[in-house]
Amino acid sequence: MDKPRCGWVKPTNQLYVDYHDKEWGVPVHDDRTLFEFLILESFQAGLSWEIVLKKRPAFRKAFANFAVEKVAGFNEKKIQSLLTNKDIIRNKLKINAAVNNAQRFIEIQEEFGSFDDYIWRFVDGQPLVNSWKSLDQIPANTELSDQLSKDLKKRGFKFLGTTVCYAHMQATGMVNDHLVSCFRYREVQQL
Repeated sequence: MDKPRCGWVKPTNQLYVDYHDKEWGVPVHDDRTLFEFLILESFQAGLSWEIVLKKRPAFRKAFANFAVEKVAGFNEKKIQSLLTNKDIIRNKLKINAAVNNAQRFIEIQEEFGSFDDYIWRFVDGQPLVNSWKSLDQIPANTELSDQLSKDLKKRGFKFLGTTVCYAHMQATGMVNDHLVSCFRYREVQQL
């Protein structure tokens, strides 16, 4: 019998299953991974996560494996090449925002020692554990994601509204939004 999973997982889509079972909700403290999720979440805005997952390998290649220093240094020629890369999401505003956000990310690293130290302070260094029984209980944003989005925008970040910030918090394990019936609910609490 298949393991019980969150209702948003498409059991016929192995990318979704693997992402849910191995990554989503796992507390992330690595700046490169936090940067990757921040960029991917901003590109996902208005689209399905499935599209982003399919294009993730191409994003990694196009965005220097999410090495923040390299992305921060992308020039106009590199941006133009990204706009012609059919393997990624070719949205000029989002591509420009990714470069800008890389530069802002580095500023936060310089100020706080790491982006990890900066972002995890919003949850006092510990994942918030919710007890959702159904998908319709899970919010698209919270007061906390509002605060995070407001702070990031104040620091000059783009395409990181409250809904994108909440998705980032879910993906990187700042909040455990696995349904209580999901086999990963308890597992991610042990990490």
